[in-house]
Amino acid sequence: MHVERVSVPVETRAPTGATNAYVVGDSPALLVDPAGRTDELDALVTEHEIDTIAVTHTHPDHVGAVADYAAETGAEVLARRPDRFRDATGVDPDREISEGSVIRTGTGPTKVLDTPGHAVDHVAFDLGDGTVLPGDLAVAEGSVVVGAPEGDMRAYLTSLRRLWARDPDRLLPGHGPVIDDEPTPRETLERLIRHRLDREQSVLAAVQNGATDLDSVVDAAYEKDVSGVRDLARATVQAHVEKLAVEGRVTWEPETGRVAPA
Repeated sequence: MHVERVSVPVETRAPTGATNAYVVGDSPALLVDPAGRTDELDALVTEHEIDTIAVTHTHPDHVGAVADYAAETGAEVLARRPDRFRDATGVDPDREISEGSVIRTGTGPTKVLDTPGHAVDHVAFDLGDGTVLPGDLAVAEGSVVVGAPEGDMRAYLTSLRRLWARDPDRLLPGHGPVIDDEPTPRETLERLIRHRLDREQSVLAAVQNGATDLDSVVDAAYEKDVSGVRDLARATVQAHVEKLAVEGRVTWEPETGRVAPA
Protein backbone atom coordinates (compact mmCIF):
# COMPACT_ATOMS: atom_id res chain seq x y z
CA MET A 1 0.00 0.00 0.00
CA HIS A 2 1.18 3.51 -0.75
CA VAL A 3 2.51 5.34 2.34
CA GLU A 4 3.98 8.82 2.72
CA ARG A 5 6.06 9.71 5.80
CA VAL A 6 6.64 13.20 7.19
CA SER A 7 9.08 13.88 10.02
CA VAL A 8 7.40 16.49 12.22
CA PRO A 9 9.62 18.49 14.63
CA VAL A 10 7.94 18.37 18.02
CA GLU A 11 8.75 18.52 21.71
CA THR A 12 9.53 14.91 22.56
CA ARG A 13 11.88 12.87 24.72
CA ALA A 14 12.78 10.80 21.66
CA PRO A 15 16.38 11.50 20.56
CA THR A 16 15.19 12.24 17.02
CA GLY A 17 13.44 15.43 18.16
CA ALA A 18 10.61 14.57 15.79
CA THR A 19 7.60 12.29 15.34
CA ASN A 20 6.75 10.52 12.09
CA ALA A 21 3.30 11.27 10.68
CA TYR A 22 1.99 8.98 7.94
CA VAL A 23 -0.51 9.27 5.12
CA VAL A 24 -1.71 5.77 4.26
CA GLY A 25 -3.43 4.93 0.98
CA ASP A 26 -4.82 7.40 -1.49
CA SER A 27 -8.09 9.23 -2.09
CA PRO A 28 -9.46 8.66 0.46
CA ALA A 29 -6.49 8.21 2.78
CA LEU A 30 -5.75 7.63 6.46
CA LEU A 31 -3.69 10.14 8.45
CA VAL A 32 -1.75 8.59 11.36
CA ASP A 33 -0.05 10.47 14.21
CA PRO A 34 -0.27 14.10 13.05
CA ALA A 35 2.07 15.37 15.75
CA GLY A 36 2.11 18.93 14.45
CA ARG A 37 1.60 21.00 11.33
CA THR A 38 4.23 21.41 8.62
CA ASP A 39 3.96 22.67 5.06
CA GLU A 40 4.84 19.20 3.78
CA LEU A 41 2.15 17.50 5.83
CA ASP A 42 -0.42 20.17 4.88
CA ALA A 43 0.31 19.49 1.20
CA LEU A 44 -0.04 15.72 1.58
CA VAL A 45 -3.30 16.06 3.50
CA THR A 46 -4.73 18.16 0.69
CA GLU A 47 -3.36 15.99 -2.09
CA HIS A 48 -4.56 12.66 -0.70
CA GLU A 49 -8.06 13.63 0.49
CA ILE A 50 -7.84 12.52 4.10
CA ASP A 51 -10.97 10.61 5.07
CA THR A 52 -9.83 9.13 8.41
CA ILE A 53 -7.55 10.23 11.25
CA ALA A 54 -6.11 7.90 13.91
CA VAL A 55 -3.18 7.81 16.31
CA THR A 56 -1.03 4.98 17.61
CA HIS A 57 -1.45 6.42 21.13
CA THR A 58 -2.33 9.68 22.81
CA HIS A 59 1.03 10.86 24.13
CA PRO A 60 1.44 14.60 23.43
CA ASP A 61 4.16 14.12 20.81
CA HIS A 62 1.73 12.17 18.58
CA VAL A 63 -1.48 14.20 18.69
CA GLY A 64 -0.60 17.90 18.38
CA ALA A 65 -2.35 18.57 15.06
CA VAL A 66 -5.28 16.16 15.35
CA ALA A 67 -7.78 18.94 16.08
CA ASP A 68 -6.59 21.14 13.20
CA TYR A 69 -6.70 18.42 10.59
CA ALA A 70 -9.99 16.99 11.85
CA ALA A 71 -11.62 20.41 11.54
CA GLU A 72 -10.16 21.14 8.11
CA THR A 73 -10.81 17.77 6.47
CA GLY A 74 -14.05 16.65 8.14
CA ALA A 75 -12.41 13.22 8.41
CA GLU A 76 -13.78 10.45 10.60
CA VAL A 77 -11.72 10.43 13.81
CA LEU A 78 -10.89 7.07 15.42
CA ALA A 79 -9.71 6.31 18.95
CA ARG A 80 -8.73 3.25 20.97
CA ARG A 81 -9.74 4.88 24.28
CA PRO A 82 -12.23 7.69 23.51
CA ASP A 83 -11.95 9.38 26.91
CA ARG A 84 -8.16 9.54 26.78
CA PHE A 85 -8.29 10.69 23.18
CA ARG A 86 -10.73 13.48 24.05
CA ASP A 87 -8.59 14.63 26.94
CA ALA A 88 -5.42 14.63 24.82
CA THR A 89 -6.80 16.27 21.66
CA GLY A 90 -9.98 18.13 22.58
CA VAL A 91 -11.72 16.17 19.82
CA ASP A 92 -14.67 13.81 20.28
CA PRO A 93 -13.83 10.68 18.27
CA ASP A 94 -16.40 9.34 15.83
CA ARG A 95 -15.58 5.68 16.34
CA GLU A 96 -13.83 3.46 18.87
CA ILE A 97 -11.32 1.00 17.43
CA SER A 98 -9.81 -2.17 18.87
CA GLU A 99 -8.04 -5.36 17.81
CA GLY A 100 -9.23 -6.36 14.35
CA SER A 101 -10.99 -3.09 13.46
CA VAL A 102 -10.66 -2.31 9.76
CA ILE A 103 -9.99 1.13 8.30
CA ARG A 104 -10.81 1.54 4.62
CA THR A 105 -8.74 3.67 2.27
CA GLY A 106 -8.84 4.17 -1.48
CA THR A 107 -6.08 1.60 -1.97
CA GLY A 108 -7.08 -1.10 0.50
CA PRO A 109 -7.91 -1.95 4.12
CA THR A 110 -5.75 -1.32 7.18
CA LYS A 111 -6.21 -3.50 10.27
CA VAL A 112 -5.83 -2.35 13.87
CA LEU A 113 -3.58 -4.34 16.26
CA ASP A 114 -3.77 -3.84 20.02
CA THR A 115 -0.19 -3.27 21.23
CA PRO A 116 -0.34 -1.89 24.79
CA GLY A 117 2.71 -1.45 26.98
CA HIS A 118 4.32 1.86 26.07
CA ALA A 119 0.86 3.35 26.60
CA VAL A 120 -2.39 1.73 27.68
CA ASP A 121 -4.15 2.83 24.49
CA HIS A 122 -1.33 1.93 22.11
CA VAL A 123 -2.23 0.34 18.77
CA ALA A 124 -0.37 -0.52 15.58
CA PHE A 125 -1.66 -0.48 12.02
CA ASP A 126 -1.18 -3.47 9.70
CA LEU A 127 -1.38 -2.31 6.09
CA GLY A 128 -1.85 -5.84 4.78
CA ASP A 129 1.21 -5.93 2.50
CA GLY A 130 3.81 -6.85 5.11
CA THR A 131 4.06 -3.27 6.36
CA VAL A 132 3.16 -2.31 9.93
CA LEU A 133 3.04 1.12 11.56
CA PRO A 134 4.13 0.15 15.11
CA GLY A 135 4.06 3.62 16.67
CA ASP A 136 6.35 3.61 19.71
CA LEU A 137 6.39 -0.17 20.03
CA ALA A 138 9.66 -0.40 18.07
CA VAL A 139 12.57 1.78 16.98
CA ALA A 140 15.50 1.11 14.68
CA GLU A 141 18.10 2.22 17.23
CA GLY A 142 18.07 2.45 21.00
CA SER A 143 15.04 1.40 22.98
CA VAL A 144 11.49 2.44 23.83
CA VAL A 145 10.64 3.97 27.19
CA VAL A 146 8.18 1.82 29.11
CA GLY A 147 7.74 3.84 32.26
CA ALA A 148 5.42 3.43 35.23
CA PRO A 149 2.84 4.33 36.26
CA GLU A 150 1.40 4.17 32.73
CA GLY A 151 3.86 1.82 31.08
CA ASP A 152 3.24 -1.90 31.52
CA MET A 153 6.32 -4.05 30.93
CA ARG A 154 4.46 -7.36 30.74
CA ALA A 155 2.09 -5.93 28.14
CA TYR A 156 4.96 -4.35 26.19
CA LEU A 157 6.87 -7.61 25.91
CA THR A 158 3.70 -9.41 24.86
CA SER A 159 3.10 -6.80 22.16
CA LEU A 160 6.68 -7.16 20.89
CA ARG A 161 6.34 -10.93 20.74
CA ARG A 162 3.00 -10.73 18.92
CA LEU A 163 4.50 -8.45 16.30
CA TRP A 164 7.57 -10.69 16.01
CA ALA A 165 5.24 -13.65 15.32
CA ARG A 166 3.62 -11.73 12.45
CA ASP A 167 7.09 -11.45 10.86
CA PRO A 168 6.48 -8.13 9.05
CA ASP A 169 8.59 -7.12 6.06
CA ARG A 170 8.72 -3.44 6.98
CA LEU A 171 8.13 -1.34 10.09
CA LEU A 172 7.37 2.37 9.85
CA PRO A 173 7.92 3.55 13.45
CA GLY A 174 6.75 6.62 15.30
CA HIS A 175 10.31 7.91 15.64
CA GLY A 176 13.38 7.41 13.50
CA PRO A 177 14.03 5.59 10.22
CA VAL A 178 12.16 2.80 8.46
CA ILE A 179 13.03 -0.70 9.63
CA ASP A 180 13.23 -3.09 6.69
CA ASP A 181 16.73 -4.47 6.14
CA GLU A 182 20.02 -4.74 8.02
CA PRO A 183 18.62 -5.23 10.58
CA THR A 184 15.32 -6.77 9.55
CA PRO A 185 12.11 -6.07 11.46
CA ARG A 186 12.28 -9.44 13.16
CA GLU A 187 15.91 -8.87 14.18
CA THR A 188 14.97 -5.45 15.56
CA LEU A 189 12.09 -6.91 17.57
CA GLU A 190 14.38 -9.64 18.91
CA ARG A 191 16.90 -6.98 19.95
CA LEU A 192 14.22 -5.01 21.80
CA ILE A 193 12.97 -8.14 23.58
CA ARG A 194 16.53 -9.07 24.61
CA HIS A 195 17.19 -5.54 25.83
CA ARG A 196 14.15 -5.60 28.10
CA LEU A 197 14.95 -9.08 29.45
CA ASP A 198 18.58 -8.08 30.07
CA ARG A 199 17.44 -4.96 31.94
CA GLU A 200 15.02 -7.11 33.93
CA GLN A 201 17.89 -9.35 35.04
CA SER A 202 19.91 -6.28 36.08
CA VAL A 203 16.97 -4.98 38.11
CA LEU A 204 16.40 -8.37 39.74
CA ALA A 205 20.10 -8.72 40.56
CA ALA A 206 20.13 -5.26 42.12
CA VAL A 207 17.25 -6.19 44.41
CA GLN A 208 18.80 -9.53 45.32
CA ASN A 209 22.06 -7.74 46.13
CA GLY A 210 20.41 -5.38 48.59
CA ALA A 211 18.84 -2.46 46.71
CA THR A 212 15.68 -1.57 48.63
CA ASP A 213 14.10 1.30 46.69
CA LEU A 214 13.82 2.48 43.10
CA ASP A 215 16.69 4.96 43.28
CA SER A 216 19.12 2.39 44.61
CA VAL A 217 17.98 -0.06 41.94
CA VAL A 218 18.62 2.57 39.25
CA ASP A 219 22.13 3.14 40.62
CA ALA A 220 22.89 -0.58 40.56
CA ALA A 221 21.11 -1.63 37.38
CA TYR A 222 22.48 0.98 34.95
CA GLU A 223 26.15 0.91 34.01
CA LYS A 224 25.96 4.16 32.00
CA ASP A 225 25.40 7.67 33.32
CA VAL A 226 21.64 8.33 33.36
CA SER A 227 21.74 11.67 35.18
CA GLY A 228 20.18 13.46 32.20
CA VAL A 229 17.30 10.99 31.95
CA ARG A 230 17.08 9.76 35.51
CA ASP A 231 13.32 10.30 35.65
CA LEU A 232 12.87 7.98 32.67
CA ALA A 233 15.29 5.40 34.11
CA ARG A 234 13.43 5.44 37.43
CA ALA A 235 10.06 5.03 35.71
CA THR A 236 11.45 2.16 33.65
CA VAL A 237 12.85 0.44 36.74
CA GLN A 238 9.46 0.76 38.41
CA ALA A 239 7.79 -0.89 35.40
CA HIS A 240 10.28 -3.76 35.64
CA VAL A 241 9.74 -4.07 39.39
CA GLU A 242 5.96 -4.16 38.90
CA LYS A 243 6.37 -6.96 36.36
CA LEU A 244 8.66 -8.92 38.67
CA ALA A 245 6.22 -8.45 41.56
CA VAL A 246 3.29 -9.77 39.52
CA GLU A 247 5.41 -12.81 38.68
CA GLY A 248 6.27 -13.36 42.36
CA ARG A 249 10.00 -12.72 41.90
CA VAL A 250 10.19 -9.64 44.13
CA THR A 251 7.94 -7.94 46.66
CA TRP A 252 6.92 -4.36 45.94
CA GLU A 253 5.19 -1.85 48.20
CA PRO A 254 3.93 1.04 46.03
CA GLU A 255 2.89 3.05 49.09
CA THR A 256 6.38 3.09 50.59
CA GLY A 257 8.45 2.49 47.47
CA ARG A 258 10.14 -0.49 49.08
CA VAL A 259 11.28 -3.49 47.05
CA ALA A 260 12.79 -6.74 48.31
CA PRO A 261 13.55 -10.27 47.11
CA ALA A 262 10.52 -12.56 47.15
